[in-house]
Amino acid sequence: MIRSYGYIEDFINELRSNGRYAFSLPEVRKQFEQSDEAIKKALQRLKNKKEIALVRNEFYVIITPEYRSKGMLPPSLFIAELMKFLEKDYYVGLLNAAAYYGAAHQQPQSFSVITIKPSLRDINNDNLKINFYIKKEWAKSDIVEKKVDTGYINVSSPELTALDLVYYFDQAGGLNRVATVLEELCESIDANKILDLAKRYAPITSVQRLGFLLEEILNRQDLSDPIKDYLKTVNYFPVLLRPQKEKPEMITGNEWKVVQNIEIETDL
Repeated sequence: MIRSYGYIEDFINELRSNGRYAFSLPEVRKQFEQSDEAIKKALQRLKNKKEIALVRNEFYVIITPEYRSKGMLPPSLFIAELMKFLEKDYYVGLLNAAAYYGAAHQQPQSFSVITIKPSLRDINNDNLKINFYIKKEWAKSDIVEKKVDTGYINVSSPELTALDLVYYFDQAGGLNRVATVLEELCESIDANKILDLAKRYAPITSVQRLGFLLEEILNRQDLSDPIKDYLKTVNYFPVLLRPQKEKPEMITGNEWKVVQNIEIETDL
């Protein structure tokens, strides 16, 4: 079907009325019998007017008036559609996940998405920063569906968020920030669920470090004791709290076998 000059605008208005904020170039091609050149010209015109933005090759978001000054939508409104377009399983993690449980403390500067191989190039421009991290697998039971204006997005459970924050501590702003976020996140963590996850989380060094932080820094023995009991049933080895190239003498003085080679201070 051939439509008039404003065909793309009509298409976009239709998407918006159906609660969608994103679309792909193949979708537009399917809708209209226009040449590729004509479609791309029409899209470029809307881009110049800041009514749409190209997020990744052939994937666009619709910039609604309230976000026009920022030039971009919040990633939570289109991440589910983007990952579906890229045909990849995913979940929102780290500081962004913590924010859903009231443990953000500070607004994260970028949006963290955990996904599967092959790895994705980060999206990094003036208006949008999405960092993609690769993980081999995770259990469906560790993912929570959170409601957003466009439907639902996958977010790591409080327990998975805690272990991921320890594992990706550098990307989350360092161990002091992680400890600060954990302090608030603890209110949402279930002792049985954290024990269940600890048994299948890799690497075990992250389990040791989390247990150490919970007990020694945050005084949350209610959450650390079950993990400690589990560790007694497996083999695990001394580890530095903060990884470094030169290994000091590995004397830990605690049951976690964690060498505290960095002072931890929370901001709360």
